[in-house]
Amino acid sequence: MAIGRALARPELPVDTVSLARHLIGKAVVRELPEGVASGRIVETEAYVVGDAAGHAYRGMTRRNQSLYLERGHAYIYFAYGSSYMLNVSSETPGIGTGVLIRALEPLEGIPIMRLNRGVERLRDLARGPGRLTAALRIDRRLDGLDLCREGPLWLGCGDDEPGEIGQSIRIGISRDANRLLRFYLRDNPFVSGPRSLNE
Repeated sequence: MAIGRALARPELPVDTVSLARHLIGKAVVRELPEGVASGRIVETEAYVVGDAAGHAYRGMTRRNQSLYLERGHAYIYFAYGSSYMLNVSSETPGIGTGVLIRALEPLEGIPIMRLNRGVERLRDLARGPGRLTAALRIDRRLDGLDLCREGPLWLGCGDDEPGEIGQSIRIGISRDANRLLRFYLRDNPFVSGPRSLNE
């Protein structure tokens, strides 16, 4: 997969679920001092209006304000005391919804990603939301960044069709847990989660 230009905001569906599906097959590009590292998005989760599992469920806070930006901005938070999570804001300004990027298939800068993660095995570099942010050195300093233009972190469009997209319940949540809001590229070895959810 060759990464082209940055995704333009008008190309992004306004609807959160549609955006989560649309991002499958696109790319996350990280520009670092030592080079570019990137990965193809193979798994996402949608967090919609009124979603009890979403960070905006109780309203805007200092921590989640990037979630309320116009679609296509980065919302990055620290989870479980150990990992950063990369989300793409969705809908229109003032609506707290977003798409979690759950897994990437490494494309460029694999030696950089291996160094950042301290892991050799290609399949494990960015398979999971905490792993991919570690591999691409993504943290809160990039929170609120516009992902629709080239810079330190951006969304790129690919030159190929993503393939068959599967749908399942989301992973690792307890509220609104039965909603089919997770999307993934079928038969892709870089998708995270249990095999039972990836069939």
